Amino acid sequence: MPVEKMSLYIVTGACGHLGGTIVRKLREAGQAVRTLLLAGESLPCRPGQEVDACTRNPPLLPVVGDIRDKDSLRPLFRGTRDMCVKVVHAAGIVDISSAADHAIHDVNVGGTRNIVELCREYHVQRLLYVSSVHAIPIRDEFCVIEECRHFSPEDVTGMYAKTKAEATELVLDAVREGLDAVVVHPSGIVGPDDPAHNHLVQMVRDYVAGRLPAGVNGGFDFVDVRDVADGCLAALEKGSAGDCFILSNRHYSVKDILAMLRSICGGRKIPTLPIWIVSAVAPLLARYAHLRRRRPLYTRYSLQTLSSNDRYSHDKATMALRYHPRDLYRTLQDTVAWLRFGADRG
Repeated sequence: MPVEKMSLYIVTGACGHLGGTIVRKLREAGQAVRTLLLAGESLPCRPGQEVDACTRNPPLLPVVGDIRDKDSLRPLFRGTRDMCVKVVHAAGIVDISSAADHAIHDVNVGGTRNIVELCREYHVQRLLYVSSVHAIPIRDEFCVIEECRHFSPEDVTGMYAKTKAEATELVLDAVREGLDAVVVHPSGIVGPDDPAHNHLVQMVRDYVAGRLPAGVNGGFDFVDVRDVADGCLAALEKGSAGDCFILSNRHYSVKDILAMLRSICGGRKIPTLPIWIVSAVAPLLARYAHLRRRRPLYTRYSLQTLSSNDRYSHDKATMALRYHPRDLYRTLQDTVAWLRFGADRG
């Protein structure tokens, strides 16, 4: 009888919100994992965990490298000839500014190209690429947005969206040339255990700390990071080569989120301003945030997103992957608890 190969999962972006959540879920399932870290990064551990405990039972091997440097990524793949290797490529720069930045392209597109080439070279069983709903072109302001088969930077707005569209098409081109890969498109991720402090968690953090001066009259499709992680792992196991899956939830207004936060943790009621007012002063807000060494929450690009069509359908993921995202109130409860009791120690 043939000997069953040992499974190995390679995860890039392991210090990010989604990547870190995926790594925790794989380790809880007893899987061997290799992760990519930048120089100076360390794998986050939950409060109470010892750092050395993060690397044993199941085995976890951190590899220091740069997604832009192909040769630095090779240690992730070496010695895997007799293993069943699956790669989760979650590394990327999420940017809500409107400015062009070569680093974003180098990481989001160039880094994805490096991973695709190494997956081919080392004959991995499957690649899962974490794209974004922002890569999907919106043809109609009022349409329901579903998965599509072709992506182009010219069809979307903003540097981040353009790089994710270009990288997604790069992966699907590789599929057409024989690579086994699937793609997921998360919407706006929020939730606990966020070492990278993503923008949505920053909004929750600022409200809890009493630092959020106002909300805006807009909203987006917000989804729990744990549900997205489950969807990623389900797509990795159940999807077919070339499949794309939207991992979304539903529309929540910023006003509703702030009301839920007030119900959960108290705090003052803050005003909700029209987007046109906030958009007019967005450059001043960006300058003020820069002076305070903080990222601005409200940029022209983020405000455009909060007022755009976000009717993303996750019906395909629900049917094929049994993907069922939780209500955002539960997510916010857990996020607030983490911010209060775990964030400073994690």
